[in-house]
Amino acid sequence: MKKLILSIALLASSIAGFSQTALYTLDCEKFANGSSASSANNIGYDRAQCWGLGSFSYVTTPALLLNGSYSGQSNQASNLSITSSWIKTPWIKPGSANITFKHKISANNGTIRRIVLSYIAYDANAASAWKEGTLVRFDSVSYAAGSLPLNLTNVSFALPAAIRNSANPYKILISFVGSGGNSRFIVDDVFVDGIYVSDPSSAYCLPVPTIQDADSDGVADADDAYPNDATRAYNNYIPSSGFSTLMFEDLWPTTGDYDFNDLVIVGRQNIVLNAANKVVEIKINMKVKAIGASFHNGFGFQLDGVNPSKITSVTGTNTHNAAWVTTSANGTESGQTFANIIIFDDAFKILPSPGGSGVNVDPANPYATPAEMNITISFNTTVGEAIALSNISFNPYLIVNQERGKEVHLAGFAPTTKANASLFGTGQDDTNLTTGKYYKSKNNLPWALAVPAEIPYPKTKIDFLQAYKKFATWAESNGSSFSDWYLDLSDYRDNTKLYTAP
Repeated sequence: MKKLILSIALLASSIAGFSQTALYTLDCEKFANGSSASSANNIGYDRAQCWGLGSFSYVTTPALLLNGSYSGQSNQASNLSITSSWIKTPWIKPGSANITFKHKISANNGTIRRIVLSYIAYDANAASAWKEGTLVRFDSVSYAAGSLPLNLTNVSFALPAAIRNSANPYKILISFVGSGGNSRFIVDDVFVDGIYVSDPSSAYCLPVPTIQDADSDGVADADDAYPNDATRAYNNYIPSSGFSTLMFEDLWPTTGDYDFNDLVIVGRQNIVLNAANKVVEIKINMKVKAIGASFHNGFGFQLDGVNPSKITSVTGTNTHNAAWVTTSANGTESGQTFANIIIFDDAFKILPSPGGSGVNVDPANPYATPAEMNITISFNTTVGEAIALSNISFNPYLIVNQERGKEVHLAGFAPTTKANASLFGTGQDDTNLTTGKYYKSKNNLPWALAVPAEIPYPKTKIDFLQAYKKFATWAESNGSSFSDWYLDLSDYRDNTKLYTAP
């Protein structure tokens, strides 16, 4: 018996992931050969795989066999109750093909012999531990005395339309009934079209939990951020919570007053993926908080390495027909090697000054509510054209005072195709295109900052290095010291030098 038990355990473990496994044909002889061959082992195997066999045995008598070395045998078919002798399938998700099997009557006696077919729905609320719901009869075949099938007969029954191709679990019950005499049904090769969903490791062979997937995209509703939209599945927020802060100094390539408030933006990106983990769209929520400049600066970003053709549309940008802004039909900037999006061409048209110098940099001047923008970038999701999350790399930059070629990027980020390369290495800039050093001074100080949190910025004309005391050490160490320089820790900030909104 050890070999049988081992074989049953191995099959049960393989069926544990059976969600796409067809129900096998009940041929009564899984152990037709070898030391395990026996009627008891065969029927034990099938019962272990959740087949129900009520008053039903396996036989080897040559005169009774229909196919192979073993066939099934009902109880004496002299009881008209459908629970007297039967075969019941495991839980399946029915297909559409007919139910078929071979059968004959063992002897020419009896007044009625009948096969009755029923289906049983799974009911999680049923009182029975087996969770079998209402039984519904759907077909039968009857034989009267004098016309009993004493030789092999093939029968076929159509699955009822009510359960055909269902996503819900059902069992099929085949009952063998009759009256008079003592003859029995001999049965073999029972085929029921369906996907096996019983769990042999469950005490009552219950079906595995059904995964709810309303939009049929292959992602369970519980894991799908868009359960009713097959084109979208996952959100990826950057940062994961709150907003990040972008701050620019627009006097590059000179350091100027170095107050990093010439343009201050806070924002958050959501990169939306489909079930195949390909980028569907990027949604950007951003606010222009401050303009500490007299220049009319523009703002945009490049998606490094992304061909502009990968984008199908851009919405939510705000440009005002500036001569230097040229866009393609898909909303990206024309004439660029990689995809560039110009968000706005003039910060003052997004956040107009309410009076005084700049906007929200001098506590003595009126305060303006930050201007909110929502940008959506849609991507080509055609197979072979779609891109992955790992392909997305944001490269934001300031465009100084309507001069398209004068770009100010984050330290270490490459300029776009339209940048004026003659400006590199002038003033305090130490950019070296050959070595890949971009937008840093000789002391590694940058002209643009991206911080993964919403932080205050200096008041007008206040040197950033005085407001954030650990910043210079962080920059000069190339990021190896005080990587948390922007946090509000002891002796990290001089809050008197930072702007606070009223």
